[in-house]
Amino acid sequence: MAIKPTDFYDQLASHGVEFFAGVPDSLLKEFCLCIDDRISKEKHIIAANEGNAVALATGYFLANKSLPLVYMQNSGLGNAVNPLLSLCDPDVYSIPLLVIVGWRGEPGVKDEPQHITQGRVQIELLKALGLPYEIISKEDDQFDLKITHLVEIAKTENRPVVLLIKKGTFEKYKTEITQSDDQRMNREEALEIILENLNDNTIVVSTTGKTSREIFEIREKRKQTHEQDFLTVGSMGHCSSIALGIALAKPHREVVCIDGDGAMLMHLGSLTSIASMKPGNFRHILMNNEVHESVGGQETAAKNLDLSAIAEAVGSTNVFNAATPDDLKTIITDFMTCAGPSFLEIKIKPGSRGDLGRPTIKPVENKENFMKFLNK
Repeated sequence: MAIKPTDFYDQLASHGVEFFAGVPDSLLKEFCLCIDDRISKEKHIIAANEGNAVALATGYFLANKSLPLVYMQNSGLGNAVNPLLSLCDPDVYSIPLLVIVGWRGEPGVKDEPQHITQGRVQIELLKALGLPYEIISKEDDQFDLKITHLVEIAKTENRPVVLLIKKGTFEKYKTEITQSDDQRMNREEALEIILENLNDNTIVVSTTGKTSREIFEIREKRKQTHEQDFLTVGSMGHCSSIALGIALAKPHREVVCIDGDGAMLMHLGSLTSIASMKPGNFRHILMNNEVHESVGGQETAAKNLDLSAIAEAVGSTNVFNAATPDDLKTIITDFMTCAGPSFLEIKIKPGSRGDLGRPTIKPVENKENFMKFLNK
C-alpha cells in the first residue's frame, strides 16, 4: 500500500526537518505537492540544480543548526556529488543532511533508456560515495523507523544520508497544480512553426523531456526522417553546450538549439561559453513555460526572471521574443537569417497532449543517423 505523503512529511517534521530544497522528480511529485502545502516559499526552494540545493541546505544548517532536506531524481545526483563530497563530507565541513532520491531506472522496473545505467549502478554509487542509505517502497510499513535511523546517523555523525525512493512509493496527494486560463500558444504549436521554417540542411538539438518527444511526433506526422534532430533524452541542461560544440565544428551549417527554461537555468553558465565563442551559425530558442512540466509542473525561477535580458547581457548578438503564433511567424525568418549567436524566447503555456508518445528509435540509432546527417 502506497505511503501517504502527509504521513511521510509528518515523520520528517517530528525530527525537526523544516527546510526543503531540490529539483523536482516525477517519483517525488506527490511528496513535493505536500511540501508546498505545508511549508512557506522561504523554506521550500526549487533550486536551479541539485548541487545548488545541497549548498542551500548547507547554508540553512550553518545558520539554524536544524537538519535540512534535499530532494532530487537520481539522474541529478551527479550535479550534487561535488558539494556532497567536498563540502558536506565528514572529512571536510561535516554537514548533516537528509537527501531524498527518486530511483529512476531501478533494475526490473521499466523505464526510459537514459535512466537504465544510472538506476543499475545506484546502490554501488551510494556505497562508493560513502553515503549511508535506506530504501523505501510502497510496501514499507516501517518507513518511519528507516527515517529515524538515518536521521540519527546524520545528526550523530554530522554527515549526509540518503533515502532512496522507489517508483510508486507515494499515493496521490489531494492538491493539484492549477493552471490559469492562459492564452499563450502551447509548445507543440510553436514547434510546428519552427520546424516549418527550417531548411533541410539545418541541424537541430532539442532539450530533454516533452520538447524532444513532440519534435519526434511532429516528424512522424509529416512522414519525415529524424536524422536532422539530436533528441537529448537525458543530461538535462546540456543541450545548448552540445549544440555549441556542433556549431563550432560545422561553422557553415545553421545549428538550432531548442531549450527549456528549467533546463537552461540548471546550467546557465553555458550562455557565457556561447557568448565567448560568438558562433555566427548558432540559434538558441528558449521554450519558456515557467515550469518543470515533465516532472509535475512545479514552477521554475523563470517566472521571476527576464531570461531574454540575461541572454542579451551575456552576449547574444540579436534577441527576439514571441508569445503568439503570429509573433513567431513574423520574426522566425529574421531570427534565422540575422548575425548569430541569436536568441529567441517563446512564452508558451504549460501542458501537452495526454496521448503524447515517446521516441520509438533508440538513442544510439538517433546518434548514428544524426552523425551521418552532419557529414553530408
